[in-house]
Amino acid sequence: MTPTLVRHHRYADSSAPVDAGTRARDWAEIQERMLAPLYEAVYTRLEVGSGTRMLSLGCGSGLSLLIAASRGARVTGVDGDRERLALARERLVADPGPDTGPGRGAPRAGLVDSVATAAAGLDAPYNLLTAFQPIGCTAGDSEWLAPALASAVPLAVRGATVVLAGWGPPERCATAPVLRVAARLTESARAPRSVADWRPALRDDLEDVAARAGLKPDGSGRVSCPFGYADVDSAVRGLLSTGLFDAAVRATDRSQVEKEVAEALHPHLRPDGTVWMPNVFRYLVCVT
Repeated sequence: MTPTLVRHHRYADSSAPVDAGTRARDWAEIQERMLAPLYEAVYTRLEVGSGTRMLSLGCGSGLSLLIAASRGARVTGVDGDRERLALARERLVADPGPDTGPGRGAPRAGLVDSVATAAAGLDAPYNLLTAFQPIGCTAGDSEWLAPALASAVPLAVRGATVVLAGWGPPERCATAPVLRVAARLTESARAPRSVADWRPALRDDLEDVAARAGLKPDGSGRVSCPFGYADVDSAVRGLLSTGLFDAAVRATDRSQVEKEVAEALHPHLRPDGTVWMPNVFRYLVCVT
């Protein structure tokens, strides 16, 4: 028996905007874990461990930092979102790692809001730079990355490893049709083209960024990262926390976006009410 689609969600029950703290917590509690297989695959391939000094650009609420730190790496995270950075700080302090003598109870990562601040970190120069925020999904979503890398590379040792991440081919990403909702709503409202307009991932997105940043590709890989949610409400909240639907919300309204995202999720709704969307993400390994 096909389950009934839930069309009304907790967010849509109020006309008040979702505050930044709620949005950041939805990212941390629902959406960020979807990329955990990507983090694990990269760290395994690169043998991340006690000799790793990692600088993570766009670290979000810190899950990638926590996983690297659990392997013994020294990590510094950079993110301009103060709410996500605060959640990352909570995570890293709450799980301080093994007893390390004088450092016992100290955060397992440096957490800063700019690359310039990271330059003063005790772990610089870094030997691993990561940018796990996936590109290749919306128009212009890589524009921030090349300048960020240009600022970060001087903080790394010569020959340091750099890892970039992106969405895989649309035909391998079940979430792609859901993301198209953002573009359709934006276009239907005749809104100006936004950097949040959906577009299919291109084969050379990561290589193009690497070239602009002066990096030398040194291998790549693909990782299965299914998006799984407890119910439609969680799926809507998680997806909207990514920021990929912001332009659509501005062009229409939040309730309309939530309603149409929920409808787009219907093909991925299981009989038990959960939502499951297989996806493939790609990463590119480079050297400075």
